[in-house]
Amino acid sequence: MIENQSDNIDITENDVSSQDNPPEDTSTSKDQTLENDELSPKKSEKINTEELKNTISNNDARLEQLEKEHETLKNQYVRISADFDNFRKRQSRDQDDLKAQLVSKSLTAILPIVDNFERARQQLKPEGEEAQALHRSYQGLYKQLVEVLKQQGVAPMRVVGQPFDPNLHEAVLREPSDEYKEDIILEELQRGYHLDGKVLRHALVKVSMGPGKQNSQEEAEKDKVEDNIESEGNTSEDV
Repeated sequence: MIENQSDNIDITENDVSSQDNPPEDTSTSKDQTLENDELSPKKSEKINTEELKNTISNNDARLEQLEKEHETLKNQYVRISADFDNFRKRQSRDQDDLKAQLVSKSLTAILPIVDNFERARQQLKPEGEEAQALHRSYQGLYKQLVEVLKQQGVAPMRVVGQPFDPNLHEAVLREPSDEYKEDIILEELQRGYHLDGKVLRHALVKVSMGPGKQNSQEEAEKDKVEDNIESEGNTSEDV
Protein backbone atom coordinates (compact mmCIF):
# COMPACT_ATOMS: atom_id res chain seq x y z
CA MET A 1 0.00 0.00 0.00
CA ILE A 2 2.74 2.38 0.93
CA GLU A 3 4.53 1.78 -2.39
CA ASN A 4 1.41 2.46 -4.36
CA GLN A 5 0.89 5.68 -2.57
CA SER A 6 4.44 6.78 -3.34
CA ASP A 7 3.93 5.97 -7.01
CA ASN A 8 0.81 8.02 -7.06
CA ILE A 9 2.62 10.89 -5.45
CA ASP A 10 5.33 10.73 -8.15
CA ILE A 11 2.78 10.73 -10.93
CA THR A 12 1.04 13.66 -9.34
CA GLU A 13 4.28 15.60 -9.09
CA ASN A 14 5.05 14.89 -12.72
CA ASP A 15 1.70 16.17 -13.76
CA VAL A 16 2.20 19.33 -11.75
CA SER A 17 5.64 19.92 -13.26
CA SER A 18 4.25 19.44 -16.72
CA GLN A 19 1.61 22.03 -15.94
CA ASP A 20 4.24 24.44 -14.63
CA ASN A 21 6.28 24.10 -17.88
CA PRO A 22 3.79 24.43 -20.74
CA PRO A 23 4.93 23.43 -24.25
CA GLU A 24 6.59 26.11 -26.41
CA ASP A 25 4.48 28.04 -28.93
CA THR A 26 5.35 26.74 -32.42
CA SER A 27 3.38 29.43 -34.28
CA THR A 28 6.19 32.00 -33.88
CA SER A 29 8.77 29.74 -35.43
CA LYS A 30 6.41 28.97 -38.28
CA ASP A 31 5.84 32.66 -38.94
CA GLN A 32 9.58 33.33 -38.93
CA THR A 33 10.14 30.49 -41.38
CA LEU A 34 7.42 31.83 -43.66
CA GLU A 35 8.93 35.33 -43.53
CA ASN A 36 12.36 34.01 -44.38
CA ASP A 37 10.88 32.03 -47.25
CA GLU A 38 9.19 35.19 -48.58
CA LEU A 39 12.35 37.34 -48.30
CA SER A 40 14.63 34.83 -49.97
CA PRO A 41 13.05 35.09 -53.51
CA LYS A 42 12.97 38.89 -53.29
CA LYS A 43 16.61 39.00 -52.32
CA SER A 44 17.51 36.55 -55.09
CA GLU A 45 15.47 38.58 -57.60
CA LYS A 46 17.28 41.78 -56.57
CA ILE A 47 20.66 40.11 -57.04
CA ASN A 48 19.67 38.77 -60.45
CA THR A 49 18.47 42.23 -61.53
CA GLU A 50 21.76 43.83 -60.53
CA GLU A 51 23.72 41.15 -62.38
CA LEU A 52 21.55 41.63 -65.44
CA LYS A 53 22.11 45.41 -65.35
CA ASN A 54 25.85 44.88 -65.04
CA THR A 55 25.79 42.43 -67.94
CA ILE A 56 23.81 44.84 -70.13
CA SER A 57 26.15 47.70 -69.25
CA ASN A 58 29.19 45.56 -70.10
CA ASN A 59 27.61 44.47 -73.39
CA ASP A 60 26.82 48.08 -74.32
CA ALA A 61 30.40 49.10 -73.63
CA ARG A 62 31.69 46.13 -75.60
CA LEU A 63 29.32 46.93 -78.48
CA GLU A 64 30.49 50.55 -78.55
CA GLN A 65 34.10 49.43 -78.61
CA LEU A 66 33.40 46.98 -81.44
CA GLU A 67 31.60 49.70 -83.42
CA LYS A 68 34.62 51.99 -83.04
CA GLU A 69 36.95 49.21 -84.16
CA HIS A 70 34.66 48.45 -87.10
CA GLU A 71 34.63 52.12 -88.13
CA THR A 72 38.43 52.28 -87.88
CA LEU A 73 38.86 49.13 -89.96
CA LYS A 74 36.33 50.39 -92.49
CA ASN A 75 38.22 53.68 -92.90
CA GLN A 76 41.49 51.78 -93.29
CA TYR A 77 39.92 49.54 -95.93
CA VAL A 78 38.52 52.51 -97.86
CA ARG A 79 41.89 54.29 -97.74
CA ILE A 80 43.82 51.19 -98.81
CA SER A 81 41.32 50.51 -101.58
CA ALA A 82 41.65 54.10 -102.85
CA ASP A 83 45.45 53.93 -102.68
CA PHE A 84 45.47 50.64 -104.58
CA ASP A 85 43.11 52.03 -107.22
CA ASN A 86 45.34 55.09 -107.66
CA PHE A 87 48.40 52.84 -107.84
CA ARG A 88 46.74 50.66 -110.47
CA LYS A 89 45.75 53.70 -112.56
CA ARG A 90 49.23 55.20 -112.21
CA GLN A 91 50.84 51.92 -113.27
CA SER A 92 48.53 51.65 -116.26
CA ARG A 93 49.25 55.26 -117.23
CA ASP A 94 53.00 54.76 -116.85
CA GLN A 95 52.84 51.63 -118.99
CA ASP A 96 50.90 53.46 -121.67
CA ASP A 97 53.39 56.34 -121.59
CA LEU A 98 56.32 53.94 -121.82
CA LYS A 99 54.70 52.11 -124.71
CA ALA A 100 54.01 55.40 -126.50
CA GLN A 101 57.63 56.50 -125.96
CA LEU A 102 58.98 53.24 -127.36
CA VAL A 103 56.67 53.38 -130.38
CA SER A 104 57.48 57.05 -130.95
CA LYS A 105 61.20 56.38 -130.75
CA SER A 106 60.99 53.48 -133.19
CA LEU A 107 58.82 55.35 -135.68
CA THR A 108 61.02 58.45 -135.47
CA ALA A 109 63.97 56.29 -136.48
CA ILE A 110 62.04 55.07 -139.55
CA LEU A 111 61.00 58.55 -140.75
CA PRO A 112 64.39 59.38 -142.37
CA ILE A 113 63.95 56.29 -144.54
CA VAL A 114 60.59 57.65 -145.66
CA ASP A 115 62.25 60.99 -146.42
CA ASN A 116 64.84 59.25 -148.60
CA PHE A 117 62.11 57.39 -150.48
CA GLU A 118 60.31 60.67 -151.17
CA ARG A 119 63.48 62.41 -152.35
CA ALA A 120 64.30 59.53 -154.62
CA ARG A 121 60.78 59.56 -156.06
CA GLN A 122 61.08 63.25 -156.86
CA GLN A 123 64.52 62.97 -158.44
CA LEU A 124 64.30 59.71 -160.35
CA LYS A 125 62.89 59.80 -163.86
CA PRO A 126 62.91 56.22 -165.08
CA GLU A 127 63.53 55.69 -168.77
CA GLY A 128 63.24 52.39 -170.43
CA GLU A 129 61.32 49.29 -169.48
CA GLU A 130 63.88 48.02 -166.99
CA ALA A 131 64.07 51.37 -165.17
CA GLN A 132 60.28 51.61 -165.02
CA ALA A 133 60.04 48.09 -163.59
CA LEU A 134 62.57 49.05 -160.93
CA HIS A 135 60.66 52.23 -160.27
CA ARG A 136 57.39 50.33 -159.83
CA SER A 137 59.09 47.95 -157.41
CA TYR A 138 60.47 50.89 -155.48
CA GLN A 139 57.03 52.53 -155.38
CA GLY A 140 55.53 49.29 -154.04
CA LEU A 141 58.02 49.24 -151.16
CA TYR A 142 57.33 52.89 -150.43
CA LYS A 143 53.55 52.33 -150.33
CA GLN A 144 54.01 49.33 -148.06
CA LEU A 145 56.10 51.39 -145.68
CA VAL A 146 53.56 54.21 -145.65
CA GLU A 147 50.77 51.72 -144.98
CA VAL A 148 52.64 50.32 -141.97
CA LEU A 149 53.04 53.83 -140.59
CA LYS A 150 49.32 54.49 -141.05
CA GLN A 151 48.48 51.32 -139.15
CA GLN A 152 50.60 52.58 -136.26
CA GLY A 153 48.66 55.87 -136.17
CA VAL A 154 51.19 58.02 -138.07
CA ALA A 155 49.77 60.78 -140.26
CA PRO A 156 51.67 63.43 -142.26
CA MET A 157 51.16 67.15 -141.68
CA ARG A 158 49.80 69.43 -144.38
CA VAL A 159 51.52 72.75 -143.80
CA VAL A 160 51.81 74.81 -147.00
CA GLY A 161 49.51 77.82 -146.83
CA GLN A 162 48.84 77.25 -143.10
CA PRO A 163 49.68 79.79 -140.35
CA PHE A 164 52.97 79.15 -138.65
CA ASP A 165 52.54 77.34 -135.32
CA PRO A 166 55.67 76.81 -133.20
CA ASN A 167 53.98 73.81 -131.56
CA LEU A 168 53.83 72.06 -134.92
CA HIS A 169 56.42 73.72 -137.14
CA GLU A 170 60.05 74.76 -137.01
CA ALA A 171 60.90 77.81 -139.12
CA VAL A 172 64.18 77.35 -140.96
CA LEU A 173 63.89 80.24 -143.46
CA ARG A 174 61.90 83.44 -143.77
CA GLU A 175 61.50 85.36 -147.01
CA PRO A 176 59.24 88.08 -148.44
CA SER A 177 56.22 87.02 -150.48
CA ASP A 178 53.65 88.89 -152.53
CA GLU A 179 51.33 85.87 -152.51
CA TYR A 180 51.21 85.03 -148.80
CA LYS A 181 50.76 87.20 -145.73
CA GLU A 182 53.24 87.33 -142.90
CA ASP A 183 53.72 84.14 -140.86
CA ILE A 184 52.17 81.94 -143.54
CA ILE A 185 54.11 78.83 -144.51
CA LEU A 186 55.51 79.07 -148.03
CA GLU A 187 57.25 75.74 -148.41
CA GLU A 188 57.74 72.46 -146.59
CA LEU A 189 61.43 71.61 -146.32
CA GLN A 190 60.94 68.44 -144.26
CA ARG A 191 57.60 66.78 -143.66
CA GLY A 192 56.22 66.66 -140.15
CA TYR A 193 54.16 63.81 -138.71
CA HIS A 194 51.47 63.22 -136.09
CA LEU A 195 51.16 60.10 -133.95
CA ASP A 196 47.63 59.60 -132.62
CA GLY A 197 47.06 63.35 -132.61
CA LYS A 198 50.41 64.19 -130.98
CA VAL A 199 53.46 65.63 -132.71
CA LEU A 200 55.83 62.87 -133.72
CA ARG A 201 58.18 65.18 -135.65
CA HIS A 202 57.99 68.92 -136.25
CA ALA A 203 57.83 70.10 -139.84
CA LEU A 204 60.73 72.16 -141.14
CA VAL A 205 59.25 75.06 -143.09
CA LYS A 206 59.91 78.32 -144.89
CA VAL A 207 57.75 81.18 -143.59
CA SER A 208 56.54 84.28 -145.38
CA MET A 209 57.61 87.72 -144.20
CA GLY A 210 54.72 89.30 -146.09
CA PRO A 211 54.84 91.77 -149.00
CA GLY A 212 55.12 94.90 -146.85
CA LYS A 213 58.67 94.34 -145.72
CA GLN A 214 60.00 93.78 -149.21
CA ASN A 215 58.28 96.94 -150.50
CA SER A 216 59.51 98.92 -147.53
CA GLN A 217 63.05 97.75 -148.20
CA GLU A 218 62.76 98.71 -151.88
CA GLU A 219 61.30 102.09 -150.97
CA ALA A 220 64.08 102.67 -148.46
CA GLU A 221 66.71 101.85 -151.09
CA LYS A 222 64.90 104.07 -153.63
CA ASP A 223 64.77 106.94 -151.16
CA LYS A 224 68.44 106.47 -150.44
CA VAL A 225 69.29 106.62 -154.15
CA GLU A 226 67.14 109.73 -154.62
CA ASP A 227 68.83 111.40 -151.64
CA ASN A 228 72.21 110.65 -153.13
CA ILE A 229 71.15 112.11 -156.49
CA GLU A 230 69.80 115.25 -154.84
CA SER A 231 72.93 115.69 -152.79
CA GLU A 232 75.07 115.37 -155.90
CA GLY A 233 72.87 117.92 -157.71
CA ASN A 234 73.21 120.41 -154.89
CA THR A 235 76.94 119.96 -154.90
CA SER A 236 77.16 120.70 -158.65
CA GLU A 237 75.05 123.84 -158.28
CA ASP A 238 77.28 125.09 -155.55
CA VAL A 239 80.25 124.63 -157.77
